[in-house]
Amino acid sequence: MTKSDLIAKISMIYPYMHARNVEKVVSIITDNIAAALKAGGRVELRGFGAFSIRARERLEGRNPRTGEKVVIEQKNVPFFKAGKQLKDMINGREIDGKN
Repeated sequence: MTKSDLIAKISMIYPYMHARNVEKVVSIITDNIAAALKAGGRVELRGFGAFSIRARERLEGRNPRTGEKVVIEQKNVPFFKAGKQLKDMINGREIDGKN
């Protein structure tokens, strides 16, 4: 699902909301998640999962074309850990009496 697919789905569920307003809400949510991660924080959406940042250490790789050694600098990467409720839903398990 893309961002535009999500906006279209929400617009279908809430037809009284203009698509441009739904788009603003989705953008606000994603921008705030990104800003929190950039600041070194963690974002937890109960029942869904948690976004955090993990540091990838500096390492030595190889250029696939030339075979030459290349230094890959340390960098931070986003990480998502799915919550139990999301895992259960994906695997078709019953959740709190719901299926």
